[in-house]
Amino acid sequence: MQFRPMQYSIFGQKSRQGSYILLIDLDRRIEVAFGKFRKGAPLELQPGHYVYVGSALGGAKGRFPLASRLLRHASRSEGRDAHAIRSALLDLFMSWGYRQPGSQGTKKLHWHIDYLLDRKEAEIGHVFLFPGEARLEPQLAGQLASMPGASPVADRLGAQDAASGTHLFRVDDTAAVVAELEKVFATSVASRRNSRIE
Repeated sequence: MQFRPMQYSIFGQKSRQGSYILLIDLDRRIEVAFGKFRKGAPLELQPGHYVYVGSALGGAKGRFPLASRLLRHASRSEGRDAHAIRSALLDLFMSWGYRQPGSQGTKKLHWHIDYLLDRKEAEIGHVFLFPGEARLEPQLAGQLASMPGASPVADRLGAQDAASGTHLFRVDDTAAVVAELEKVFATSVASRRNSRIE
Protein backbone atom coordinates (compact mmCIF):
# COMPACT_ATOMS: atom_id res chain seq x y z
CA MET A 1 0.00 0.00 0.00
CA GLN A 2 1.21 3.51 -0.78
CA PHE A 3 0.09 6.23 1.63
CA ARG A 4 0.15 9.94 0.95
CA PRO A 5 -1.12 12.00 3.90
CA MET A 6 -4.23 14.04 3.18
CA GLN A 7 -4.42 12.88 -0.43
CA TYR A 8 -4.85 9.22 -1.35
CA SER A 9 -3.90 5.65 -0.53
CA ILE A 10 -3.42 3.04 -3.26
CA PHE A 11 -4.13 -0.63 -2.58
CA GLY A 12 -2.63 -2.44 -5.57
CA GLN A 13 -1.09 -1.60 -8.93
CA LYS A 14 -2.15 1.16 -11.30
CA SER A 15 -5.14 0.41 -13.51
CA ARG A 16 -7.63 2.31 -15.62
CA GLN A 17 -10.50 0.91 -13.57
CA GLY A 18 -11.23 -0.07 -10.01
CA SER A 19 -13.15 0.48 -6.78
CA TYR A 20 -12.67 3.33 -4.35
CA ILE A 21 -13.67 4.85 -1.04
CA LEU A 22 -14.00 8.56 -0.45
CA LEU A 23 -13.38 9.98 3.01
CA ILE A 24 -15.60 13.04 3.24
CA ASP A 25 -15.29 15.68 5.96
CA LEU A 26 -18.42 17.62 6.80
CA ASP A 27 -17.71 20.80 8.75
CA ARG A 28 -21.26 21.59 9.92
CA ARG A 29 -24.76 20.18 10.13
CA ILE A 30 -26.58 20.27 6.80
CA GLU A 31 -29.72 18.92 5.20
CA VAL A 32 -29.26 17.25 1.83
CA ALA A 33 -31.86 16.05 -0.65
CA PHE A 34 -30.13 13.23 -2.53
CA GLY A 35 -31.93 13.72 -5.84
CA LYS A 36 -35.02 11.51 -6.07
CA PHE A 37 -33.92 9.30 -3.17
CA ARG A 38 -36.84 9.00 -0.74
CA LYS A 39 -38.87 11.24 -3.05
CA GLY A 40 -36.46 14.12 -2.54
CA ALA A 41 -36.98 14.39 1.22
CA PRO A 42 -33.84 15.93 2.76
CA LEU A 43 -31.70 13.98 5.22
CA GLU A 44 -29.96 15.67 8.14
CA LEU A 45 -26.21 15.04 8.31
CA GLN A 46 -24.21 15.95 11.40
CA PRO A 47 -20.65 17.29 11.19
CA GLY A 48 -17.95 14.64 11.12
CA HIS A 49 -16.43 12.00 8.84
CA TYR A 50 -18.29 10.04 6.18
CA VAL A 51 -17.16 7.34 3.77
CA TYR A 52 -18.62 6.54 0.39
CA VAL A 53 -17.91 3.32 -1.50
CA GLY A 54 -17.99 3.26 -5.30
CA SER A 55 -16.53 1.64 -8.39
CA ALA A 56 -15.65 2.66 -11.93
CA LEU A 57 -15.23 -0.38 -14.12
CA GLY A 58 -15.19 -1.05 -17.84
CA GLY A 59 -12.18 -1.54 -20.01
CA ALA A 60 -13.21 -0.03 -23.34
CA LYS A 61 -10.13 0.95 -25.34
CA GLY A 62 -8.90 4.43 -24.58
CA ARG A 63 -11.22 4.89 -21.61
CA PHE A 64 -10.09 5.58 -18.05
CA PRO A 65 -13.20 5.14 -15.90
CA LEU A 66 -11.44 5.38 -12.53
CA ALA A 67 -9.84 8.74 -13.31
CA SER A 68 -12.99 10.12 -14.94
CA ARG A 69 -15.20 9.13 -12.00
CA LEU A 70 -12.93 10.38 -9.24
CA LEU A 71 -12.12 13.66 -10.97
CA ARG A 72 -15.86 14.12 -11.44
CA HIS A 73 -16.47 13.46 -7.73
CA ALA A 74 -13.81 16.05 -6.88
CA SER A 75 -15.52 18.72 -9.01
CA ARG A 76 -18.55 20.85 -8.21
CA SER A 77 -21.31 22.03 -10.51
CA GLU A 78 -21.83 25.48 -12.00
CA GLY A 79 -18.11 26.29 -12.07
CA ARG A 80 -17.76 26.41 -8.29
CA ASP A 81 -14.43 25.60 -6.64
CA ALA A 82 -13.38 21.97 -6.92
CA HIS A 83 -12.39 19.89 -3.90
CA ALA A 84 -8.80 20.62 -2.87
CA ILE A 85 -7.80 17.02 -3.58
CA ARG A 86 -8.68 17.24 -7.29
CA SER A 87 -5.28 18.52 -8.45
CA ALA A 88 -3.45 15.70 -6.61
CA LEU A 89 -5.76 13.13 -8.20
CA LEU A 90 -5.24 14.66 -11.64
CA ASP A 91 -1.46 14.49 -11.19
CA LEU A 92 -1.70 10.87 -10.06
CA PHE A 93 -3.83 9.76 -13.00
CA MET A 94 -1.76 11.67 -15.52
CA SER A 95 1.28 9.75 -14.24
CA TRP A 96 -0.74 6.59 -15.03
CA GLY A 97 -1.35 7.71 -18.63
CA TYR A 98 -4.64 9.58 -18.27
CA ARG A 99 -5.13 12.48 -20.65
CA GLN A 100 -7.60 15.12 -19.59
CA PRO A 101 -10.23 15.91 -22.25
CA GLY A 102 -9.75 19.26 -23.99
CA SER A 103 -13.25 20.51 -23.23
CA GLN A 104 -15.19 19.61 -20.13
CA GLY A 105 -18.88 20.33 -19.80
CA THR A 106 -20.57 21.58 -16.68
CA LYS A 107 -21.03 18.87 -14.07
CA LYS A 108 -24.64 17.73 -13.77
CA LEU A 109 -25.78 16.09 -10.55
CA HIS A 110 -26.66 12.46 -11.25
CA TRP A 111 -25.60 9.97 -8.56
CA HIS A 112 -26.79 10.25 -4.97
CA ILE A 113 -23.31 11.17 -3.76
CA ASP A 114 -23.18 14.13 -6.18
CA TYR A 115 -25.67 16.00 -4.02
CA LEU A 116 -23.42 15.80 -0.96
CA LEU A 117 -20.13 16.43 -2.77
CA ASP A 118 -21.58 19.52 -4.44
CA ARG A 119 -22.02 21.22 -1.08
CA LYS A 120 -19.32 23.65 0.11
CA GLU A 121 -19.59 22.19 3.63
CA ALA A 122 -18.39 18.79 2.37
CA GLU A 123 -14.77 18.20 1.35
CA ILE A 124 -13.11 15.01 0.13
CA GLY A 125 -10.25 14.58 2.59
CA HIS A 126 -8.77 11.34 1.30
CA VAL A 127 -9.35 8.76 -1.44
CA PHE A 128 -8.65 5.04 -1.04
CA LEU A 129 -8.08 3.44 -4.46
CA PHE A 130 -8.43 -0.26 -5.23
CA PRO A 131 -7.26 -0.42 -8.87
CA GLY A 132 -8.16 -3.48 -10.92
CA GLU A 133 -10.95 -5.27 -12.72
CA ALA A 134 -12.53 -6.85 -9.63
CA ARG A 135 -15.71 -5.21 -8.32
CA LEU A 136 -14.81 -4.78 -4.66
CA GLU A 137 -17.64 -2.34 -3.94
CA PRO A 138 -19.98 -4.88 -2.25
CA GLN A 139 -17.14 -6.38 -0.19
CA LEU A 140 -15.90 -2.95 0.95
CA ALA A 141 -19.42 -1.78 1.82
CA GLY A 142 -20.01 -5.00 3.75
CA GLN A 143 -16.79 -4.58 5.72
CA LEU A 144 -17.65 -0.99 6.58
CA ALA A 145 -21.20 -1.95 7.60
CA SER A 146 -19.82 -4.49 10.07
CA MET A 147 -17.36 -2.08 11.71
CA PRO A 148 -18.10 -0.69 15.15
CA GLY A 149 -18.39 3.08 14.84
CA ALA A 150 -19.65 2.99 11.23
CA SER A 151 -23.30 3.93 10.81
CA PRO A 152 -25.22 3.77 7.53
CA VAL A 153 -26.67 7.16 6.65
CA ALA A 154 -29.77 5.57 5.07
CA ASP A 155 -30.56 2.16 3.63
CA ARG A 156 -29.99 1.99 -0.15
CA LEU A 157 -28.39 5.45 -0.27
CA GLY A 158 -25.77 5.41 -3.01
CA ALA A 159 -26.51 1.72 -3.59
CA GLN A 160 -29.51 1.64 -5.90
CA ASP A 161 -27.76 -0.91 -8.14
CA ALA A 162 -26.91 -3.19 -5.19
CA ALA A 163 -29.16 -5.93 -3.82
CA SER A 164 -29.12 -4.39 -0.34
CA GLY A 165 -27.24 -2.12 2.03
CA THR A 166 -25.85 1.35 1.62
CA HIS A 167 -22.67 2.91 0.27
CA LEU A 168 -22.58 6.01 2.49
CA PHE A 169 -21.56 5.69 6.15
CA ARG A 170 -20.77 8.04 9.01
CA VAL A 171 -17.61 6.89 10.83
CA ASP A 172 -16.27 7.75 14.27
CA ASP A 173 -12.67 6.62 13.82
CA THR A 174 -10.93 7.10 10.47
CA ALA A 175 -7.82 5.21 11.67
CA ALA A 176 -10.00 2.13 12.22
CA VAL A 177 -11.30 2.48 8.66
CA VAL A 178 -7.74 2.50 7.30
CA ALA A 179 -6.85 -0.60 9.34
CA GLU A 180 -9.97 -2.39 8.06
CA LEU A 181 -9.15 -1.50 4.46
CA GLU A 182 -5.64 -2.87 4.84
CA LYS A 183 -7.15 -6.12 6.11
CA VAL A 184 -9.62 -6.31 3.20
CA PHE A 185 -6.85 -5.70 0.70
CA ALA A 186 -4.59 -8.37 2.24
CA THR A 187 -7.48 -10.89 2.17
CA SER A 188 -8.34 -9.98 -1.42
CA VAL A 189 -4.74 -10.42 -2.61
CA ALA A 190 -4.42 -13.77 -0.79
CA SER A 191 -7.70 -14.95 -2.32
CA ARG A 192 -6.55 -14.07 -5.84
CA ARG A 193 -3.23 -15.88 -5.28
CA ASN A 194 -5.03 -19.01 -4.04
CA SER A 195 -7.42 -19.02 -7.00
CA ARG A 196 -4.43 -18.86 -9.41
CA ILE A 197 -2.73 -21.80 -7.64
CA GLU A 198 -5.83 -24.00 -7.93
